[in-house]
Amino acid sequence: MECLHGTALRHVEQRTPTNVRATDDIIACEVPVALHYNAVPFAVLMATPCDLADLALGFSLSEAIIGPHDAWQLDDVLEELEGFVVNMRIPEARAARLAQRSRPMPSYGGCGICGSASIEDVLRMPAQVSSQLQVDESALHRALDTLHQQQPLNAETGATHAAGFANARGELLLVREDVGRHNALDKLIGGLHGHNIPAGDGFVITTSRASYELAMKAAQIGIPLLAAISAPTTLAIALAQSTGLGLVGFARDRKCVVYAHPHRLRRTTP
Repeated sequence: MECLHGTALRHVEQRTPTNVRATDDIIACEVPVALHYNAVPFAVLMATPCDLADLALGFSLSEAIIGPHDAWQLDDVLEELEGFVVNMRIPEARAARLAQRSRPMPSYGGCGICGSASIEDVLRMPAQVSSQLQVDESALHRALDTLHQQQPLNAETGATHAAGFANARGELLLVREDVGRHNALDKLIGGLHGHNIPAGDGFVITTSRASYELAMKAAQIGIPLLAAISAPTTLAIALAQSTGLGLVGFARDRKCVVYAHPHRLRRTTP
């Protein structure tokens, strides 16, 4: 498969009012990634095919398929003709509960909850965020200032979202990219778990809007603050308010709007 590193070359025409030029362009890949638990298919994600182990683990944690202390095993990541299959082994009790949650449709790159079979599956309420972390505005802006330097896929293609995790000082510890904003966050969550980085010890910034599924995933694993460069939705705000998640939107150009739990983001005086 040509997309092993998340990008592929395509022949294109670059057009201006005075010129047409044939050239090659670097394009972000989007392929189906099937997640199988205990040899049973559960979901197909449309994702960028890099950091797939992180994606599978992060999706499993953020969707409450497994808990942070559950035993699990990544059996293999298999390349197929047009995509990948990720096989995970989870506890039988978890697999039995999972069998009650049907996802008969694929989840597309812009939607983390497409294919869920019921409203109850979608609108589940995570536990309260237990972290007491508060972050200075200056730390948020410091993390945002450095995020663009750690987005190699987007630098090449202009087509991917990024999710980054920063400590309380605003130092980025981990960044993941994907064509889907929810996939980028799931990859980040899987990376945090794999690197033994406590979710409650920092905050997440994302280069997208703050949709419900992003707020839900962040709260599910105990992230205390989620900041997005674009707007949140009403449902994301409601979930953040209910769970103790600090929610920030329009975080760019040294400005931001706080939508939930403003105590999470301490005002930095000029």
